[in-house]
Amino acid sequence: MAEALLVTRKDIVKFTAMSGNVDTDKFIQYIKIAQDKHIENYLGSDLIDKIKQHIIDDDLAGDYLTLVNEWVKPCLIHWAMVEMLPFAAYTIANKGVFKHSSENAENASRDEVDYLLEKERNTAQYYTDRLIDYLSFNAGSKYPEYYTNNNEDVSPDKDLFGGWVL
Repeated sequence: MAEALLVTRKDIVKFTAMSGNVDTDKFIQYIKIAQDKHIENYLGSDLIDKIKQHIIDDDLAGDYLTLVNEWVKPCLIHWAMVEMLPFAAYTIANKGVFKHSSENAENASRDEVDYLLEKERNTAQYYTDRLIDYLSFNAGSKYPEYYTNNNEDVSPDKDLFGGWVL
């Protein structure tokens, strides 16, 4: 089965600090990782599979298009950055792991990268919280797949921070 990603290169470049000259093959895997780790966790297997099938069939429309464009994309864009930032300065090749450098630029320190990572995580969590609220009010009437997960399916997590209540 073909793999459908819910965001495009253009979305990532337009809505983050990532430069447009970054090769797609340097970050596309992090979109997939973020989609699997974070977005499926909040949509559940059945709903994300339905959306992916609509994307593959090129017929994403109506409430599902609204869900993806207005609620899922902002989350996924920033979760992808959270997944990518720790690895952005490195290339793994036949001769080992290499750290990039530039003649006219200075590499960011680990603290600076951690700061950027935390900013992206906060943004991703903000949009994810909004997604959860939206689904809490609309899933029953607009997205029945949100409630149909069973057995090995991932059931939607309805709590951003894991559910500890004190």
